[in-house]
Amino acid sequence: MPPPSPSLIAPYLKVIALDTNILARLLLRDDEEQYQRAKALLGDDREYTAPPTVILELVWVLGTYGINRTAIANGLKALLGLTNFKPTPIPAILSAIALYERGLDFGDALHLSLSQESDALMTFDGGFASRARETGAAPTVELA
Repeated sequence: MPPPSPSLIAPYLKVIALDTNILARLLLRDDEEQYQRAKALLGDDREYTAPPTVILELVWVLGTYGINRTAIANGLKALLGLTNFKPTPIPAILSAIALYERGLDFGDALHLSLSQESDALMTFDGGFASRARETGAAPTVELA
């Protein structure tokens, strides 16, 4: 039996995951048509989410536009302030934003924040270990 048509499933969707480009258009407003469509999506009554990989890619995209760390962090916080946008896992993303604001690379901050149930995060990256130590981040980042 073939899978059901997406049009039959759509009315029953509880949460819809968004791709990086939708969030980027919303924050950058560099394409007015796509900005308006993204704004309309996030202005409706559906619930939206995004995996941490989308948030990570969003930070990289914003950085390629020359946007500074403070503005990127503020943009992420604005997205998290939307009532119908809840990326997962939100505690790790909030932690990563805080570590990013304190100087860690966002990717490293996200790796560390998603490793909260570990005793340590092992790396060959001495700069990461040093910056993590300076921020007091947990778990500890140890050199292999």
